[in-house]
Amino acid sequence: MRIALSELASLRAQGRPVGIASICSAHPIVLRAALRYGRDHSGTVLIEATCNQVNHLGGYTGMTPSDFAALVQRIAKEEGCPDDLIMLGGDHLGPNPWRDKPAEVAMAEAERMVAAYVDAGFQKIHLDASMGCMGEAAALDDETTAHRAARLAAAAEASAKRAGGTMPLYVIGTEVPPPGGADHALTMIEPTSASAARRTIDIHRRVFTEAGLAEAFARAIGLVVQPGVEFGNHNVIRYDRSRIDALKQVLEDEPQFVFEAHSTDYQGIAPLTALVEDGFPILKVGPELTFVLREALYGLDLIASDLVPDYGERPLYAAMEALMLAHPENWSRHYHGTEDRQRWLRHYSLSDRIRYYWASEEAQSAVARLSDALAGKSVPLPLFWQHMPEAERFSEAPLDPEEVLIWRVTKSLAEYHAACGAGR
Repeated sequence: MRIALSELASLRAQGRPVGIASICSAHPIVLRAALRYGRDHSGTVLIEATCNQVNHLGGYTGMTPSDFAALVQRIAKEEGCPDDLIMLGGDHLGPNPWRDKPAEVAMAEAERMVAAYVDAGFQKIHLDASMGCMGEAAALDDETTAHRAARLAAAAEASAKRAGGTMPLYVIGTEVPPPGGADHALTMIEPTSASAARRTIDIHRRVFTEAGLAEAFARAIGLVVQPGVEFGNHNVIRYDRSRIDALKQVLEDEPQFVFEAHSTDYQGIAPLTALVEDGFPILKVGPELTFVLREALYGLDLIASDLVPDYGERPLYAAMEALMLAHPENWSRHYHGTEDRQRWLRHYSLSDRIRYYWASEEAQSAVARLSDALAGKSVPLPLFWQHMPEAERFSEAPLDPEEVLIWRVTKSLAEYHAACGAGR
């Protein structure tokens, strides 16, 4: 079902809540699965990149916004997904990648980044200037945050007007803990208070108006708040709708807005459906999709170890372990404890920090070797039952390993899309 972001609030007000899954990943297999699903179901495909992942200087993926847009467009063309189903978004766009620099330096980079996103055709822009820069508090007050967000909106507006295209839609606000999952075991996450949500909207509305950006603020369609969901390295806090009665009332008084829910990974259909029904129709998912992709890759690694005589004993696992040990910067600050504990976290943590390594030459070489070992092989049913029971449909026929990976990612995507159909 094709849904426009600008329709979400009015549909909810009409008693017809529907949602959109926001795919927050740069992995080509995840993007291919999302675009194929959109093609097959004629549904909106919202794909988002974050400020650290993709920016005008390359980000950790090495991609600029135009590079990322070109990647999505290339895969969409290969999959036959129509352009009018695809929407690109930028997540947490602000000074975060440069927060170790003075505020003016960081904000100047953030303005250039936001302009680059809009120039590349990104339509959904999450303005997040809530983090402190050099010499500032870690989290800024609402007034300072709103003024910096207005600066970024001005850069986005100017870029869109130069291009003469569609003007951006904005999301404001942020959430605590930071996106990507917490580093410790969680027992409870406090939802955003109604008063804090109202204050964020009120201050942003005033600051934008004073800056001559009232027209831009009228296109603010979402507010990021914490609904009380999160995942840590090895546990998940699931949605409890009984805890947000006061927060839901904010949407009754602010019909322009819906809530955007971050860190909804691993929730499952029932909690996700409840989130959509309760005013959180934009459901962000990222680490779950690369987690299940890794799950499928490791399952195939085990199958190949048992099936192909010269393949070796889990060489993909061994290659990823060696790679992460050689380059610990993406996990060492997040995984703690004994060496044994850190080892299993490197591979199996729900925060899935292994996702930062799949684009490396070593990882791609190991995945290619796995694919070559199994391509065209007929995998016996008992091997699938042993290592990937739900994938038994791929047994006893020439195997295309990429199709197995896409199938596994699509299983998770289907839960999101099922939840987003709530109230139809």
